[in-house]
Amino acid sequence: MFMSRKHLSRRTVLKGVGTALGLPLLDAMIPALTAEERTAAGASQLRRLGFVYIPMGCDHSRWTPAADSVLQDLPPILSPLESLKDRISVLSQMELRNAWPGTHATSNASFLSAAHAKRTESNDYYLGTTVDQIAAARIGQESPLPSLELSMDLIAAVGQCDNGYACVYQNCLAWSSPTTPLPPEANPRIVFEQLFGDGGNATDRKAALQRRASLLDSVRDEFARLKKTLGPADQQRIVEYQESVRDVERRIQQAEAAAADDQLPDVDRPVGVPASYGDHARLMFDLQKLALQGDLTRVVTFQMARETSNRSYPEIGVTEPHHPLTHHGNDPEKIAKMAEINKYHVSLFAEFLQQLQRTPEAGGTLLDHVLYLYGSGMGNPNLHDHINLPIVVAGGAAGRMQGGRHITFDRPTPLANLHLTLLDRVGVSLDSFADSNGRVDDLFEPVSI
Repeated sequence: MFMSRKHLSRRTVLKGVGTALGLPLLDAMIPALTAEERTAAGASQLRRLGFVYIPMGCDHSRWTPAADSVLQDLPPILSPLESLKDRISVLSQMELRNAWPGTHATSNASFLSAAHAKRTESNDYYLGTTVDQIAAARIGQESPLPSLELSMDLIAAVGQCDNGYACVYQNCLAWSSPTTPLPPEANPRIVFEQLFGDGGNATDRKAALQRRASLLDSVRDEFARLKKTLGPADQQRIVEYQESVRDVERRIQQAEAAAADDQLPDVDRPVGVPASYGDHARLMFDLQKLALQGDLTRVVTFQMARETSNRSYPEIGVTEPHHPLTHHGNDPEKIAKMAEINKYHVSLFAEFLQQLQRTPEAGGTLLDHVLYLYGSGMGNPNLHDHINLPIVVAGGAAGRMQGGRHITFDRPTPLANLHLTLLDRVGVSLDSFADSNGRVDDLFEPVSI
């Protein structure tokens, strides 16, 4: 580990038994400059891009803001984002042309690729490199993990899943090439070890767990030595980061202990995760926060549920499975219950953004220095269409994004235009992406309120 009282490397890690713990961005990692220069220098390093996928579209009547241009009162589904209104923008009339014909498989597959999925039930699947992996190939090489792929559901289905399409199209959001899907991980313990362990196979990781009671215990001496070289503000950041890591680890251990006594685990979730969907989602979001804060990765994808998910949500009073509710046939009661699920997903994303907003970093907050796209590859699930997708962009992009907007296009506009623009904002310049025909530059211009 390299340390200096004048300048600390951004690549500094703390070594322990089976552990390599990254650190949050500290003042000591930025050269001695003026306050303004320090903020600019820190922000220039912070190029992070995240994508959160929700399945099966939404109820547009409860999703779409009433006013164009400036976000005013948020509609019911988006209301959990009210306190973050100046850090989000809603985009209407975006489409995925290459997701047709309307299927669940192509909704998921095209969301980040904007590409046409080859119809096959075998292993000769073919799609396109996804936007997250284009970013990972550039900005992801500067972090220990080029990208992080997460989900909420155990990938158990193989073969044909939807209308002649291989299950891989529904299982995987990220593709590093047209023929290379990247399976996401739903088990928080495995993700935790992926982020903070030294690597190795599952057996090695299990042995490392048995050698230590806590990740932070194994690097306690390293933390103590490091803190002696830091100023008061950095010391406080270190303490808060320690507490966050320990809290996540504790919750994982509690979930594992509970799972050991669970004789009838939910088939939609891997053994060892919290029994509650909300607790599981919060844990996966917290792992994203730690990964971004510690610069362990700069690119994240997160599938909050798979297409055709039959998960129910008794914690919000919806006991019917999600997928049948989306085939509502314009039944007001079914639509209302579907909208409650939509709102619940948004509320969990809002909690995550609030966590980022509460985390100081480089003269601002962690939320200021990320870009997240939240949305679905399906518009109206009752019609299985791919127009007017529910899309939200959140974050500050290190001062390069102005929120508080509702951008409505006068005609269906390729989602690829937004992907191309997001790549621009994290320093990855391309002439085009998939079926793009322009950019969404006004998303990043100041707005007068």
